Formats: sequence, structure tokens, C-alpha cells
Amino acid sequence: MKHYRKELWFDVPTRRAFINITPDIAACLQESGIKNGLLLCNAMHITASVFINDDESGLHHDYDIWLEKIAPHEPVEYYKHNVGEDNADAHMKRQIMGREVMVAVTDGELDFGTWEQIFYGEFDGRRRKRVLLKIIGE
Repeated sequence: MKHYRKELWFDVPTRRAFINITPDIAACLQESGIKNGLLLCNAMHITASVFINDDESGLHHDYDIWLEKIAPHEPVEYYKHNVGEDNADAHMKRQIMGREVMVAVTDGELDFGTWEQIFYGEFDGRRRKRVLLKIIGE
């Protein structure tokens, strides 16, 4: 069995963003040479997320509104975590959206369902963060 590891780095200039990282991941899969196996992709920071969904701007807008209703950024003094910080909401948004995804690799391709894409969700941007890819298989 072969394995491949790579980190993707992000510098998101805004507090929140959804970035389609599927093309980057597909390129890493090709670089790995693995044709059949599993791909794990996870956010390596506790205020960011990796998730699978449709690449549709209306949906991304709806996610942003929905997450802000569930875990609003302000008032920052609402959260005990925010003593000296202002990112408690980002931790909660990450918990809702998830830490990682796993995708089957079949014949050298990501084995997705219709419309599925992999996204990096940033909830406390403006600093450098990373995503880990680990691919195992043959």
C-alpha cells in the first residue's frame, strides 16, 4: 500500500469564506499516483472546516446567514471564550460544519456523487492556516 501526505495552506483576508479546494485536491491525487484507496482531508485549525457540498453561490450565502444565526459573532462579550479574543463563534461554526471529509478514490479519480465538491470553510481568517491531505491505497 502507498501513502501520500501534503498540506495546503490558506491566507484568507476575510473573517469568513468558503473556498472550493477540489481542483487542488484532484491535483494532489494525480501527484500521489494512487489509483484506488481513500483520501482524508481535514482542517488543521480549530476555527476552520472542511466539508462536501454543492458549489453554488446561493447555498454558500445561505450557509453564512444560517451559521451566523446559530453562532453569531457579536456581541463578543456573550461568549466566555472571548476574554482577550473574539473568535468563540468560529469554534462553534467549525463544530457544526465539521473537521474532515473522507472520499473514495476509484481509478485515479475522486469518487463523488452528483454535484459534490470539497470546500475549506474559514470562520476566523486573516492569518495563515492549513489543511492536511492523506491518501492511502494502491
